[in-house]
Amino acid sequence: MTISTPTQTGAPISQSERIVVLDSVRGIAILGILLMNIGLFALPNPIGHDPSVMKESGLNYYWWYITSVFFDGTQRALFSMLFGAGIILFIGRQENRSEGLQPADYFFRRQLWLIAFSLFDVFILLWNGDILLDYACFGMILFTFRKLQPRTLIIAAAVCLALMLVRENRDFYQRKSIIIKGEAVAAIDTTKTKLTEDQKAALEKMTAFKKRTTPEGKQKRVEEAKREVLGNYARVYEYRTNDYLDNLGRFIFLYAWDILVFFFLGMAFYKNGVLTGKASVSIYAWMAILGLAIGIPLAYLRVQAQINYNFNGYEYVKNVPLQFYQLDRVARSLGLLGVIMLLYKSGLFNWFFRMLQPVGQMALTNYLSQSLICGLLFSGFAFGLYGKLERYEVYNVVLIIWVFQIIFCNIWMRYFLYGPAEWLWRSLTYWKKQPLVKRLN
Repeated sequence: MTISTPTQTGAPISQSERIVVLDSVRGIAILGILLMNIGLFALPNPIGHDPSVMKESGLNYYWWYITSVFFDGTQRALFSMLFGAGIILFIGRQENRSEGLQPADYFFRRQLWLIAFSLFDVFILLWNGDILLDYACFGMILFTFRKLQPRTLIIAAAVCLALMLVRENRDFYQRKSIIIKGEAVAAIDTTKTKLTEDQKAALEKMTAFKKRTTPEGKQKRVEEAKREVLGNYARVYEYRTNDYLDNLGRFIFLYAWDILVFFFLGMAFYKNGVLTGKASVSIYAWMAILGLAIGIPLAYLRVQAQINYNFNGYEYVKNVPLQFYQLDRVARSLGLLGVIMLLYKSGLFNWFFRMLQPVGQMALTNYLSQSLICGLLFSGFAFGLYGKLERYEVYNVVLIIWVFQIIFCNIWMRYFLYGPAEWLWRSLTYWKKQPLVKRLN
């Protein structure tokens, strides 16, 4: 009997080792991410999430409503779960092939190079909604948890969700506090009582918040965004990179749980077979039924509250008692995953999953190329379509990019082992130029 031992040399995943459904779901997620990101690419803030700014109706309004209730946050959630699964997949294979610290060396080198891709996406391609830095940093944290059992990982995800809900409502009640304190000061008769410096500051904060949420305040922000993004490269660079850096601390340190929830779930679902299609049909059915039955009504209530208060952020914060976006997002995302896996298990949509497998294999290339294409289409230094398309026209652009990426990836992967960015990432990870062209028989 021959006993196999780990080799001393790590290597990237071979084509024969790829898991079709993982690649396919990753393909669905990367295309879906564009569906949600396109508002930030193409529509001046706050038009992307607020149809009242342009008094949208008809098809434009329905597009906003459907994406907000059904899809908001779900594609990034799917992608995060797959990234979490990828951590287990990568480290597990390296530990089977290498000894000692080498698997950790490869993994952390891989994550550090992902930071470089993130910097390229933000500071060269000028995408201020980049998520790669978050994935790189929090992925390194997940290394510690790679050996945990699925049940423990799911509990960790539940803890992160609870912390995220606490953080979400803590921030919400801080905004409520601005209104409460400001309105209390506004009720003071200043002809009889002189305001203190603290009272003046509270009144100023409340007034600024209220002014920002008025139609005039929103329109002012729209015009400011147009001026910057429709400028030359230097102007777009300043606007988009500053916006990214302004939000970086909030996303990295305050909303870490948002990403960790799905990283933990992805790790658990890979280990127990949910993400690889090995779970029973009944499990996927219950995921779909419970996830959508909980998530969609909660999302409806959240969106309906915005409509009821005419998208006035001041009145919304003042009158709405609680926030539960993260809860409905998790539920909708699990429900959507259940639906996708039911389609996969049925066997009726094998053609669909095979078509999207190359898209998932080239996920990093597709993510970066979406930044490149949209940057060229909407920025002033290129085609300058920013703020010039109606919402439904923006989604036509999404459809065109989808078709292009699906066709391109299917052709590319016939002749090459990896996508361009994936090949570079692997070569940098292993400090060795990897083969790229397939050997055709």
